[in-house]
Amino acid sequence: MAAHVVVGADGSAPSQTAVEWAAEDAARRGCDLRIVHVYEPTDHYAPSPEFQDSVRKYGQDVLEKAAERARGRAPWTEVSTSLVSGRVAEVLRREAEDAEQVVVGSRGLGGFTGLLLGSVTRSLAGHVAAPIVVVRDVPERVRGEIAVGYDGSEHSVTTLQYAFEEAARRKARLQAIHTWQMPIMGLYAVAYAPLLEDMAAAEQRTATNALSPWRERYPGVEVKQTVICEHPVVALRNASATADLVVVGSRGLGAFESAVLGSVSHGVLHHAHCPVAVVNPRDEA
Repeated sequence: MAAHVVVGADGSAPSQTAVEWAAEDAARRGCDLRIVHVYEPTDHYAPSPEFQDSVRKYGQDVLEKAAERARGRAPWTEVSTSLVSGRVAEVLRREAEDAEQVVVGSRGLGGFTGLLLGSVTRSLAGHVAAPIVVVRDVPERVRGEIAVGYDGSEHSVTTLQYAFEEAARRKARLQAIHTWQMPIMGLYAVAYAPLLEDMAAAEQRTATNALSPWRERYPGVEVKQTVICEHPVVALRNASATADLVVVGSRGLGAFESAVLGSVSHGVLHHAHCPVAVVNPRDEA
């Protein structure tokens, strides 16, 4: 199968936005676009043939409209559709196996309703090789900036690679954000000032060393390095206000360890002002 981007469609407004974003993304990558609509089986009763036909007809209608919308955004991109019965998470995990990227909307209908903020998110973001892009609040105009959160761990290598590739593909500036948090020191924090200075310097070195090989590999990408003592959700939310895409990894150190699969992810996904890409190390998917 040719290289392709997969997008989930269910007829809702957020999924329509996701389809448009995915079409443009596929065009940038020179990939085909595959639009998937999943209708979940009924476990508690046997539906009539007429009901089953109506469900399939609705799904086909959703796909036809989504394909028309995609072709309007990317007329030179090959677009295909797929109507599948099954569990949304399971279907999309299968679809992700040979996809360049999987795109979903931030809200949806039916099985897509919990796609982001519940168990389906963890099922996808933590266990598939392909990046998962959550599309919400697409900027009205191109801002020319990608924001990435990284922590210097081995897991962040894949995240940085994706972010630099995306910035190069879009000819965008990259804002690389490394956060750290001050330890709780009680009433005598002033006495620890030298220690805090050492911590800040160490975090700066970690951040710079992690970026160094990527700067060399992508000399054409303008990089703005930000090392800040702040919670990662706050830092990434603020960065999303001027970015076209925020990139986070599904594993990491410290606060970034839960940046996708725990409470921090909910903060980023709920409050980001642009789409969010969740990148999983391929050797751990």
